[in-house]
Amino acid sequence: MNVQTGENTAGSPTPLPKAPDAIELRHLRAFVTVAEELNFGRAATRLYVSQPALSRQIRGLERLVGCDLLRRTTHRVELTLAGEALLDRARRILDDVDEAVSATRAVGGELLARIAQYWEPFGDPDPELGVLRTAYEDLHAQFPPPPEVTVRPANAGGVPSLLVRTEQPNDTTVLYLHGGGYIAGSAFGYRSLAGALTVAANSSTLIPDYRLAPEHPFPAAVDDAVSAYRWLLDTGVEAENITLAGDSVGAHLTISVLLRLREEQLPQPASVVLLCPGIDLHCGTLDAQLPDAQPGKVSGAHFHRRIVPDYLAGHRDDDPIVAPLLADLTGLPPLLIQASTGDSHLTDAHQLLDHAQAHGVRARLELYPVETHNFHLFWSFLPEAADALEQAGKFIREQAGRARVRSSA
Repeated sequence: MNVQTGENTAGSPTPLPKAPDAIELRHLRAFVTVAEELNFGRAATRLYVSQPALSRQIRGLERLVGCDLLRRTTHRVELTLAGEALLDRARRILDDVDEAVSATRAVGGELLARIAQYWEPFGDPDPELGVLRTAYEDLHAQFPPPPEVTVRPANAGGVPSLLVRTEQPNDTTVLYLHGGGYIAGSAFGYRSLAGALTVAANSSTLIPDYRLAPEHPFPAAVDDAVSAYRWLLDTGVEAENITLAGDSVGAHLTISVLLRLREEQLPQPASVVLLCPGIDLHCGTLDAQLPDAQPGKVSGAHFHRRIVPDYLAGHRDDDPIVAPLLADLTGLPPLLIQASTGDSHLTDAHQLLDHAQAHGVRARLELYPVETHNFHLFWSFLPEAADALEQAGKFIREQAGRARVRSSA
């Protein structure tokens, strides 16, 4: 076959057309996964997508290549001859791409080194609280909010807060609960990350400056966040237009708030976004997975171990409102959980996903190949963080639209 010139010389077969440019890696990855599992349900679970979305990707690939790759019956999935011909080749393509990306990341390791530098101040085994808080604010101060947003102060039901907005926001308001282990962090420091999420969702975002431990232990942070939520409702923002979001321990606080809203019979928000959730306050998974000697992977293990004595201050740690994995999550809104593959709290994310789905909550987990916790903080220079926030913004917009349709039905 002469594929160099495209000319049909005497005695040579007519060359077949090139593969369509529209074939994407996700199509090939979807096909290979289904072919390996021969089951759409298991393949969808492996890829963290819905079965309908997986089916659309397979059908899209079949349309692009022009033939059936799988035979589907009620109980079975089988490869066609064409599918068998594609499978090994598709595997090689994916392996080559993965190897190329790994090599590129190895060469471009300066990004991880840069992130490790940002976390370096949190390596002190016994940091003084004031020094720790200053270091956390200094970290955030290096990343200004995106130019597309404006920031102004707000008194949200007695809770000092910041309101971040795009120039022409949609009807959605994000209530963003910042991380910092319940002992550090501020609304001012989180203007950058919350601002990036605001741009991705084209929303307004309220960042409560909730009270910190140990001066104000549990339930002060929960009380403040619920007060801010009530304020949004009182100012005319419909629950169907609210998304709760939080990073690290802010994600833990988000779940506590949802449970409190249910207790007080307040309407649930349209959706929830949890960025690198730190659900295990005892940090048992952190201890088991990553030694402190890995500076790129640990965002201050000692920092996190202060949470239980400082935040709970003697409150029982099996109370479901502070132990989400012991709580009944029935009735919670759809959850988007994002974490990195090198996240020191990755097990927390998996456990929360399983626990939420076991209680009938629509939840999905998105993983990103980054070797640090709370990678979203570095959205201004880390491509994976920017991509993750873009996906989170899309999720917020989609869920808000669905909630409004349900409300008007």
